[in-house]
This record gives sequence, C-alpha cells and structure tokens, in this order.
Amino acid sequence: MKKFLMILAALTIAAPVFAAETAAEGPKEFGVYSDKGARENHFIPSGWIGDYGDVKMVDQSTTNPQSGATCVEFTYNAKKSQGNGWAGVYWQNPANNWGSKPNSGFDLSGMNKLTFWARGAKGGEVIQEFFVGGIGYEPKALYPDSLIKVAVGPVELTDTWQQYSINLSGRDLSYVIGGFGWVTNADVNPQGCTFYIDNVKFEKEEGLAPTAKQAQEMPFYVFADRSFSKNHFIPSGWMGDYGDLRIDTGSKENPYLGDTCLKITYSGQATQGARWAGMCWQHPANNWGNVDAGYDLSRATKLTFWARGEKGGERIEEFKIGGLMGEFSDSDSAVIGPVILNKDWTQYTIDLKGKDMSYIIGGFCWAANVDNNPNGAVFYLDEIKFE
Repeated sequence: MKKFLMILAALTIAAPVFAAETAAEGPKEFGVYSDKGARENHFIPSGWIGDYGDVKMVDQSTTNPQSGATCVEFTYNAKKSQGNGWAGVYWQNPANNWGSKPNSGFDLSGMNKLTFWARGAKGGEVIQEFFVGGIGYEPKALYPDSLIKVAVGPVELTDTWQQYSINLSGRDLSYVIGGFGWVTNADVNPQGCTFYIDNVKFEKEEGLAPTAKQAQEMPFYVFADRSFSKNHFIPSGWMGDYGDLRIDTGSKENPYLGDTCLKITYSGQATQGARWAGMCWQHPANNWGNVDAGYDLSRATKLTFWARGEKGGERIEEFKIGGLMGEFSDSDSAVIGPVILNKDWTQYTIDLKGKDMSYIIGGFCWAANVDNNPNGAVFYLDEIKFE
C-alpha cells in the first residue's frame, strides 16, 4: 500500500487523471492531509475566501497533533479585513485552481465519505461548515468539480480531538478538485478563534447509504444573538443599491432579547442607480440557487421576527422567505408588506401554512426603496425564527 501511494503521489502533477483512475480501482483511502510533506497528501490549502486577510495558517504545527508529527493550525481574527464578515480555506488541486485548469481532478469514485479530525484551542469555537467539492459552479468554470458542495455544520469544537465525517455516498466523485474546506464567520466567533485540523482523507465504507434529508426541528433560528451557535443562514445576498447598505450583526442598541440585535442602515443614496436595496439571508453564503444546500423546514407553520425603526415611520416594502431561483431553487416563498415600522419593538409573522417548505436556501429577506425613505432608514431586527 505504501509503495502504491508513493507511486500515486509521484504521478499526481504529471498525470492526475491516471492517478485518479488507479485510486478508483481498489484503495480504500485517499489522503488530503496527514503530516507536513507526507507523500499521501493530495490537494493544497490555497483557496482562501472571504476575509482572507483575517486568516493565518501554520501547516506544520507541532501543537498536540492528533497523530504523527504535525497538524494544521488556523487562526481567524474576525476583523473583517475585506469587509465580508466571514472567511474560509479550500484545499485545491492544483494550488489556486478554481476550475480553470483541465485534467486536474481526481477520480475518487471508489470513495463514499471524507473523515477528518478537528479541535479548538479552547473549546467552543464554531465552524459554520466543513465541506467537499463545489468549485467552479458560481461563477461557472470550464472544469468544475463533478460534485456540488457537500457540507456539515455548524460544528462547535471541543478542546480535544474529535473525528467528523461527511457522507459522500451517491455523489459524483469522478472529478474532484476541491478536496476539503471550511468556512466560519465573525458572528459566531466575534473574538476570532484558533483551531486545528489533522488526518483528512477520503475513505470507502462498505454499505454506507446516502444521507437522507431530514426535516429540521422547530424552532429553527435565523438569528437569536450574534454568537448563538444555532443561527442559520448568512446575510450575504445584498441586492439593488448594495453600496447603500451596512449591517451590524452585534448591535447592543436596545436589543429585544439577549445581548445583541441586527442593526441595518440604508442610506438611500442610490449608489448603483437602482433606487432600492435589500438583503437576503442565504445558506450557504452567496447561494443564489447554485449550491444544493436547502434546509427541510416542512415542520414550520410560520416565521416570526421582531423589528423596530430608529425613529419610527421607516417603510420596508417587503419581508420575505424563499423565492431564490436557480438550479437548486427554494421550494416556495411567502411575503408580507409593505410594513411601516414602529419606534418600539413589534413582532411580525409570515404565515407559512400551506407552503412547501421542504427546501429553503433563502431564509429571510427584506427590501426597501428611496421613494418611501428619501432620507434613508435605520432599523433593527431580532429573534428571527421559524416555528
């Protein structure tokens, strides 16, 4: 086995397709990372995304590796260096391949899961998701991954090593360039975090069945508090005059409940000339229907949220759930509006009875325009949840 893997690694650069074909013939493991410089390693942690300036990596950390001599240490400082509020890293083949390089994917059709070990420096660190695949779907690349991104999360780490698994049974692994990755954000790690990764590998488990999508338990939160580990969806879908928008996901200005609320500032300056703007909470971030990641919220009969205006009288044209259209569209949509906000906290409800909530990637949305808010608007949101 060791001799075979040494030959496989030697051929990876010159002939990745051949390497892939041999991997599909019988081996039960295919490594992503085991130790710094190990011949069994494939893929490079080169795809830094989001606030890449917030991330530091030590790929040969000797701080208590799970096994062997080294592990990978990541530090995320949550300073929003590029203004996104989130960051992550992709392991790619070859380095910096976003789907533009031909004949570079590994055929891992013989594998049906990916396993890895992870721990936090202190415990309590939250990684929004760990994932495999998905490179080259948005924007569309010439040579994308054969599998749409498959993810697990959010994951709250402990201070001891734990093994995690991503079920890939039934997925198309015939051409894999995005071997592994992670994403986290400043909302769930407001002070940043340090965590460790070790022994990442594709495996073959006999008899492993595909994961069936299960209906989520209620209540299912979009936002409860900035650092709440069970928040879902990311306010990443900025629309219209997106340059007119700002969001503070940890505002302490009189939250309805808990320590923080969402503060949204809409300047009404028509920066992009649209004369309207809006914001959509998506799963995962920036998913306009190009990633197969919908939640089954079929148990929900309503979405409730609390809102208030800074002065009162601010007009929101609509609050909405669902309605994102793409290859993997929301299964339905529901809307209320227009809504004239009060200065005091007021609860609002979007009725979901009779709606198909079996596949939702757009968990919450709002839109406003300059005609009804000529001086812009500042408003607050809290306790957004499906029930």
